[in-house]
Amino acid sequence: MPQNNTPAFEVLHMPPENTNSVLITSGGDAVIFDAWGRAADWDNLLSTRGLQLRAIYSTHGHGDHISAAPELAEKYNIPWYLNSEDNVLISWSDNLLEYFGLPKLDGNYRAPTDIDSGDIEILPGVNMVAIETPGHSLGGMSYYFPDFGVLLTGDTIFRDGIGRYDLPGGDINALMQSIAKIYEMNLPDETYVVHGHGLDSTIGILKKENPYFKE
Repeated sequence: MPQNNTPAFEVLHMPPENTNSVLITSGGDAVIFDAWGRAADWDNLLSTRGLQLRAIYSTHGHGDHISAAPELAEKYNIPWYLNSEDNVLISWSDNLLEYFGLPKLDGNYRAPTDIDSGDIEILPGVNMVAIETPGHSLGGMSYYFPDFGVLLTGDTIFRDGIGRYDLPGGDINALMQSIAKIYEMNLPDETYVVHGHGLDSTIGILKKENPYFKE
């Protein structure tokens, strides 16, 4: 079956449904953002759709955003990108994974590749702006896709609130500065915003409904 070469963006809720993961495809190539759930479920999805996984990106290092990343990176021999400030959170996440009935991360997991701010071509013709947004964690990242008109915020900000800052690496002052940084990007109001959990929104909705989304 011929592949559709038009880049596509999709929000997925892999079991156990908790985190907003994202799959971006172009032709037969795919990239995952926040690979939550079980690697076997992702592998089945990729196989069923005839997709080749090229990379994994994480918004931060908490277990509910990385649970499938190490195993998938190892199996497909691909890079897994995580800001290095959050490497210390990987093993810390095991208790959270146990709570959701997921296996603990293999102690010999493939180490993630560091990522910081910058423009990145994640797939041929698919461009992304990586933005450092610490506060929920030391290494928090957000990702903006100008061609899709989509912003991924991880747990920095939600439709009706902000991310926790009482976990390891959390800092309320850094979090407020990160939210202000996103606000000051002056993205169009219709920009679609995918948060780490909960309902999606837009920049316009955040301006109207979220009291924290300001300079």
